[in-house]
Amino acid sequence: METISLPEFEGFDWDQGNVEKNWLAHEVTHQEAEQAFFNRPLVVADDPKHSLTEKRYFVLGQTDEDRPLFIAFTVRKRRIRVISARDMNKKEKKVYLS
Repeated sequence: METISLPEFEGFDWDQGNVEKNWLAHEVTHQEAEQAFFNRPLVVADDPKHSLTEKRYFVLGQTDEDRPLFIAFTVRKRRIRVISARDMNKKEKKVYLS
């Protein structure tokens, strides 16, 4: 996986549907997802497979409580819009820890 720099951003843009979806499907709060962008290490990569209508990225990061998360997102008007946030799988944890 080729990593990139995190795109410049000025904050987060939350859609209430995504907040609820991430909680119901993965028990990830929007606060946890935001924390992952500010903690290190942080692995950032392009997501070309899901970038058909707009540029998408994903990060492998961790919460303040060291919960490892995979977060798919896009940047709109310099704000990060989280599409999905979930726990990392085994393969992602291996990449994150290497």
